[in-house]
Formats: sequence, structure tokens, C-alpha cells
Amino acid sequence: MELSLLLKGALIGFSIAAPVGPIGVLCIRRTIAQGRIAGFVSGLGAASADAIYGCIAGFGLTFISQFLVKQQNTLSLVGGIFLLYLGIKTFFAKSSGEKLENNEKGLWSAYLSTFFLTLTNPITILSFVAIFAGMGIVSESGDYLSASMLVLGVFTGSMLWWGLLSGGASFFQKKINAGGLVWINKISGLIITVFGVVALFRLF
Repeated sequence: MELSLLLKGALIGFSIAAPVGPIGVLCIRRTIAQGRIAGFVSGLGAASADAIYGCIAGFGLTFISQFLVKQQNTLSLVGGIFLLYLGIKTFFAKSSGEKLENNEKGLWSAYLSTFFLTLTNPITILSFVAIFAGMGIVSESGDYLSASMLVLGVFTGSMLWWGLLSGGASFFQKKINAGGLVWINKISGLIITVFGVVALFRLF
């Protein structure tokens, strides 16, 4: 039973993480520009946020989920502004090709940025609440072991996707010169900025 829930959770985590969005763009860009570890850590931030939302939904913490839903406009506003900041910063980033594998501050920045972005996306918590409720895994049942296995599966599935994405992007790292990196920065920055504009536009 627990193994089945772990696999279901992994499938849920993988499917929620897989659609290419601003975090996926960030992960690819950071992998190519700064190394596979930087890209993987960026994905780890998103997976950690997914696990937190999975806990809220899986353990039936309805007072938290209801609060987040009520504050979805505020979250979207903050997330949209942060996307604009990241997009503009990425667009004008220098193509030094400096690696962040041994730069603790840089890795924490990569982790926290995607962690924050995922938390400010109200669609994520709504998705988990709907999926977990449909599976009947909530705290009202008192089945904390099942909820825990499901959340662990979500984190594992999400990390599997980010590992595959950063691994795939790393194949292109050595094939791109400084000039190519400049274009990657500009294209990535533009895409992320567009996501930010769209997020803000939806509010108005």
C-alpha cells in the first residue's frame, strides 16, 4: 500500500513539475551558464516548495490552504514582480561562465529563488488540494503514514524531473561559447519577463 502511494506521489510530483514554465527556463539557463549543480539546486528549491504544499494538502491543513487561496492575488502580485526582477537580471547578466558549484552563496540564491517562486504560485496549492482530496488522502482520515508516503513520492518525482532537466541541459554547456551564452541570457530573461508580465496582467 505504502509503495503504491509512493509511486502515485512520484507520478504526481513529476507531472506537476514537468510543464515548462519560468522555473524550468531558470533551471536550463543556470545549468548552461553556471553548471549542472546550479541547475539541479534550482530544481531542488522548486521540489522543496512542492513538498511543503504536498504536506499542507496531504495532512489536511485546511486553514493554511484556505488562507493561501484567499491570498492568491497577493501571492500572484509578489510572484509576478519577482519574475520581472529575475527576468531583467537574467537579460543583462554577464556571460562570464563562472561556475557556482563551490560558491555556497550562489547555490543558496539559486535554491531560494525557485523555492520562493513556487510558493507564490497559487495554482500549485490548488492542484495538490484537488489531487489529494480526489485520492482520499487527507488528515481527516487520520492516515498520516499514507499522507507522508504520498508527500515523499511527490518530492521524489519532482526531483526526478529536475535531475533529468539539468542533466539534459548540461550536455549543451561545453558546446556554447561566450557569445552564445549572451543570447541564452537574453532569451531566457525575455521569456521569464513575459511570464512575469502575464502573471501581473491576469490580476488586472
